[in-house]
Amino acid sequence: MIKTLLTSIGILVALVSCSKPETIIERSKKPNIIYILADDMGVKDLGCYGQQLIKTPNIDKMASEGMRFTQYYAGSTVCAPSRGTLMTGMHTGNGYVKGNFAMENEGNLPLPEKTVTVAELLKSSAYKTGVMGKWGLGGPNDHGHPNNQGFDYSYCYLDQRLAHEYYPDHLWNNFEKVVLNNQYTHDIFAEEALKFISDSKDIPFFLYLPFTIPHGKFQIPDDSPYSNESWTSNQKNYAAMITRMDKDIGRIFSLLDSLELDENTVVFFASDNGGVKGMSDFFGSNESFRGYKTDLYEGGIRAPLIARWPGKITGGTISEHVSAFWDVLPTFCEIAGIHSPENIDGISFLPALLNQNQNEHDFLVWEYFHYNYSWKPGSENARNYLLSQAVRMGNWKGVRNNIKDNQNESIELFDLIKDGGEQNNVAEQFPEIVLKIQQIMESEHKDSEYFKK
Repeated sequence: MIKTLLTSIGILVALVSCSKPETIIERSKKPNIIYILADDMGVKDLGCYGQQLIKTPNIDKMASEGMRFTQYYAGSTVCAPSRGTLMTGMHTGNGYVKGNFAMENEGNLPLPEKTVTVAELLKSSAYKTGVMGKWGLGGPNDHGHPNNQGFDYSYCYLDQRLAHEYYPDHLWNNFEKVVLNNQYTHDIFAEEALKFISDSKDIPFFLYLPFTIPHGKFQIPDDSPYSNESWTSNQKNYAAMITRMDKDIGRIFSLLDSLELDENTVVFFASDNGGVKGMSDFFGSNESFRGYKTDLYEGGIRAPLIARWPGKITGGTISEHVSAFWDVLPTFCEIAGIHSPENIDGISFLPALLNQNQNEHDFLVWEYFHYNYSWKPGSENARNYLLSQAVRMGNWKGVRNNIKDNQNESIELFDLIKDGGEQNNVAEQFPEIVLKIQQIMESEHKDSEYFKK
């Protein structure tokens, strides 16, 4: 009997010892996913999109080795709602965080406890998940904290108001407040990202890297290589910030290569909204598009998107597929081989990445709400009001502004093929198109506790 028991134990041990490596191998087949997000950077601030003054050699190389999208859109024209669409796969009409919303204490309007984020979905599929940078979707003590929304590790500004300062007095490492002493936060995030990759090299990982560069204030330890330019100090700093970020992205690619993770890692680079007025005018950041950050014209919501995946994405390719931030969640789910939720607005663009037949959106929707700046319970600032809406339907783009002052404000209509700069309003010539866009604006808007029309 003892012999039989020992034999059984031996078989069990053998099965475990055999099955464990197979499990590790199976997990290691899942591609690593990195999504790098710039802050307030225009689509033309990169050399690969036509920038002439700012040096971005590593991102340009990324584009030459991957795919560059020419019709990619941010989730919103300002920070928090754009990031909310990225995490949840819901556009701002249907999403919870529809606008920038400052809470009375440290933190911004938090994602609800039951929110399903892309991090949670990937974590449920054996991914190690990490975020370093600007979060903006919850504070230190609420459901919106990144560690409560699917991230195993976080090192962040939790409150986006504090992220305007690159030398703050503290950041948050998971739930721990870290006191800083004159430290440039971008450098901290870059080092944390490199460490996360190194520590995760043996398992699949998802790294979300929402850098604060080049959001103002325009601060940097060293404005080289632009020190001798006849520009203003802010212009030098802006360019130097982007080049500094570019250098760190190069370090990430070098590390992936040295760890032999390069071919099993898909890396994305994008920006959370269009460039700001002033810098955009000087550097041509928003290309020939109309508008800036806080506008729902193309200049406020067009974003760069570059994707690199050696052996999967053909290098040097350009995609004209029309997509937006809410497509990221289903795309990452498909990359990881898992099902995405059914009740989302996004469509996976993995087929476009792989040069396969791609499903297209019937329309894209954006909403922009006024920023309450300082929230107090029961005050008028406890609600944010809808200012503008936009819809892209095929090559048509409809924009409606001044909604808070006039609920019946007329819709401007533009043909983006003939008029990418949105200068010629053709609404009177195509009333049937305007009516369809109006119906989409009405049906896709959902009032909420904090945001209303």
